[in-house]
Amino acid sequence: MTAANIAPSDAARQDATDMKAIAHFLKRYTLTLSTAESCTAGLIASRIAEVPGCGAVLRLAIVTYSPDTKTAVLHVPQETIDRHGLTSEPVSLAMARGMADYTDASLVIANTGVADDGADDGTPPGTQCFAWWFRQGGAVPHDIEFSETRRFGGDRNAIRIAAASYALSRVQHYHALAVRR
Repeated sequence: MTAANIAPSDAARQDATDMKAIAHFLKRYTLTLSTAESCTAGLIASRIAEVPGCGAVLRLAIVTYSPDTKTAVLHVPQETIDRHGLTSEPVSLAMARGMADYTDASLVIANTGVADDGADDGTPPGTQCFAWWFRQGGAVPHDIEFSETRRFGGDRNAIRIAAASYALSRVQHYHALAVRR
């Protein structure tokens, strides 16, 4: 089946199955999750919260939508924002590091991006920057972080939902890389 011929109810069922699989993966590897979210505005945490028993893995979610809350709450350096822009991997990494200071979670996912044409710096709509930060412990030899940028199509909310699902879909990939280092 391709995305073009999946009925909405089939797509929703598949997405729910994916979230259950991700929550199961987190439990299996005794990973706990906290999120630092901007553009997704809590949707990453909300997607995991859809799964019964998520309290075993979900620790904390903070939405820092505005630049001043990124600096005040997550201690993202203003210099990082000025140098790289709000929608950048350095900002998403700084958000993840800042969130790691608030929580004992073994995994932090951070997101910042543009869901529409409102970016002052000309960042294309749909651009989303992510960071995955793993705390040392278990099979992870030391604190380690990963980041990437992706662009999603659709309207504002379709972009936000796709970004949240994507962020969670990459957990297994980055965990595998983290344990190898």
